[in-house]
Amino acid sequence: MKFLMYSSLICLMLSGCGRVKHIGTEPDFTPVDDSHELQAMTFGALPTELPSIHEIDRASLWHAGPASLLGDQRAVRRGDILTVVIEIDDAAEISNSSNRSRSGSEQLAIPELFGLPQRVDPDMPAGASLSNAVSLNSSAKSGGEGSVKRKEKLALRIAATVIQTMPNGVLQISGTQQVRVNFEMRELFVSGFVRPEDISRSNEITYDKIAGAQISYGGRGHISDVQQPRIGQQILDVVLPF
Repeated sequence: MKFLMYSSLICLMLSGCGRVKHIGTEPDFTPVDDSHELQAMTFGALPTELPSIHEIDRASLWHAGPASLLGDQRAVRRGDILTVVIEIDDAAEISNSSNRSRSGSEQLAIPELFGLPQRVDPDMPAGASLSNAVSLNSSAKSGGEGSVKRKEKLALRIAATVIQTMPNGVLQISGTQQVRVNFEMRELFVSGFVRPEDISRSNEITYDKIAGAQISYGGRGHISDVQQPRIGQQILDVVLPF
């Protein structure tokens, strides 16, 4: 018993050590050394065609290629960067009610069954008769009401990197953004699949054109730690049945 108590106490102390390092210091940024974006930009896609020997001077404004004045600046290959515009302004309100009632009555009578009721009735208790053998009555009633009201508004912009080109030409993108202000880290993450033709001429794409979109916006730091229940309270919320 003592071993279990000591083990539980040690586990609680170790679980709280993650917050101890935040005391008096800012939350650390997530290292980008092993991120998908860095790998995509470091090991880019193979060139689709060899450069021409008589290539026009790159200093010209009219040469072919994305670096020219009228060139296509949209992301098309692994390692390219595009801007994801997240503007969510959703509102939903659902209200419903239901009411149902049902009643039923069943009665089975056998006044004459080979003369058995007449033979059995005299031996039965006073008031009892076999002629009305079974009588059933049932009644049921149910009602319910429910309502949902939700409103969300979010406006963000984030740079994402093309990390892979799928066999059908669809681009897989991933992007992260971290902003630290006053001991609080705000984190934004987006990933999904986009079609090259959905990317605008300004190299931007809206979130509603991203297939399999995963968007996460949150934070960590002193304020987030205070808003979260303590670890012991979370454990009691799971264990206690009341």
